[in-house]
Amino acid sequence: MKTSGNLFRCLRNGLQAGVVFGIIIIFLVLIGFDETAAQLIGKFLGNQGEATSSAMIYNLVILLGLLGLWTGAYAAKPVGKDTWGGVLIAGSGAGLVSGLMVAALAFILGTLNTAQVGLREYLAELSPDAIRLFLFGLSPLAGALAHVILFLGTAVLGSISARGIGRGAWRTKMGENWAQWTKPLSESALMKQIRSHPIMRYGIYGLILLFLIGMPQILGQYWNYTVGTVGIYVLLGLGLNIVVGMAGLLDLGYVAFFAIGAYTMALLTAPEPHHLVWSFWLALPLGVLLAALSGILLGIPVLRLRGDYLAIVTLGFGEIIRILSKSDLFTPLTAGPRGVRNVAGPTLFGHPFNNDVVFVYLIILAILLVIFVTIRLENSRAGRAWIAMREDETVAQAQGINTLRAKLLAFAIGAAFAGLGGALFASRNQFTGPEDHTLMVSINVLCLIIVGGMGSIPGVIAGAFVLKGLPEVLRELENYRILAFGALLVVMMIIRPEGLIPSRRRHLEISRGEDSLDHPEAGVPEHVPEPVQPDPGESRIP
Repeated sequence: MKTSGNLFRCLRNGLQAGVVFGIIIIFLVLIGFDETAAQLIGKFLGNQGEATSSAMIYNLVILLGLLGLWTGAYAAKPVGKDTWGGVLIAGSGAGLVSGLMVAALAFILGTLNTAQVGLREYLAELSPDAIRLFLFGLSPLAGALAHVILFLGTAVLGSISARGIGRGAWRTKMGENWAQWTKPLSESALMKQIRSHPIMRYGIYGLILLFLIGMPQILGQYWNYTVGTVGIYVLLGLGLNIVVGMAGLLDLGYVAFFAIGAYTMALLTAPEPHHLVWSFWLALPLGVLLAALSGILLGIPVLRLRGDYLAIVTLGFGEIIRILSKSDLFTPLTAGPRGVRNVAGPTLFGHPFNNDVVFVYLIILAILLVIFVTIRLENSRAGRAWIAMREDETVAQAQGINTLRAKLLAFAIGAAFAGLGGALFASRNQFTGPEDHTLMVSINVLCLIIVGGMGSIPGVIAGAFVLKGLPEVLRELENYRILAFGALLVVMMIIRPEGLIPSRRRHLEISRGEDSLDHPEAGVPEHVPEPVQPDPGESRIP
């Protein structure tokens, strides 16, 4: 009886996984992602071709096969006693359900395409060539049957791999042997002394510094430009990390401060529209200062708001700045929709150095300065006040923290870092305009903080490389950037809610929260003594 119940739970997991992955695959096909991914696989394998070629069909089979393996592995989660029978039932159920769902879509699309129904009027990516690719160049019925066979076979193989490789006895034994071999070495007095010695820490810092100095010289112009873009987003992420990650203030209009820094640099150094042509080194601190003042001026009326209300107001502020920058009314001041051109670069002793290599060095210096300031702030009285305010603003106020002043300080410093990034952005590109300061900039910066880890400086750097560096490498996926952001955020919230490289405090908070949910009885004593009731006839006066 127990065995049959265990097999039923395995079958239920398989059917659920099949439905989930079937819906995901259908959605990816309808938006044309399958064709784009097949082209990427073809570029990697060196067998690119047209949508109707055998090479593209081969690439699509690889893509769908990998998705089928993932479906089977996801379905083969251990339930009760981990048996091969349950694993095979779960994998075959998941493969059959997802295969039937995808096959139904393939048959419908193939039939409509054969009848010459124009599907691109409703779904722009469903061209006739894309539909024929999805059918593997076969008839609608044969293509649908091929999908069922493909997903059933790969899902079963994925479930077997998950059980044999992921949870096999050999892997457990290997892990135990590795731990027995490495544990005495890692816990030895010599290794502890080496790890704690200052030379070790300074040696790591020196290696990082040598890497940062040599990297721009090795990279080409395109990669230096890409690294510079990632570096500017690191600056923005470090600034928003103070506002969101430390102080707990949800700011969706952060791009406004980025725009203020960029336009300050552009208007003061460009020959048009004001003919000022100031030095880069004079305009840079002014851009940072004006951005910080803007943060204070915005914070005074709105920082008594909390949560969603603060997010909506700051979002409106960011949109106001963007609309004013492209307004015809302010064209004499901001150059209007065409933007400001010929923004000056930095000069030193009369020699201009505005190429990509020099700007990478300048951005790296700015990042190191901002990291130093952030570390000092995090360990200061202001940093502790921000963290207390983030955890519970009412309790922090009751403890004597001036929350309004702490919020203004967080907004001002975060805005100053954004202004620094904006000034460097405008000077590097020698141009800035309204389209450089849209809402998507704020969304990108907020996403990289969440993905990297709130309150973590290494997390911000990792998030910037993931969300800004990878899309530059995979230019074919640019149309699916919003989809990728949403999927990545969902996956991160499920698998690693604290981020890629979380701060130590944040990691401990989430770990303790999960432990309390998994073991709710941990904080409850086993026996609570009942209060002793006094005898009514007993005198209360000693």
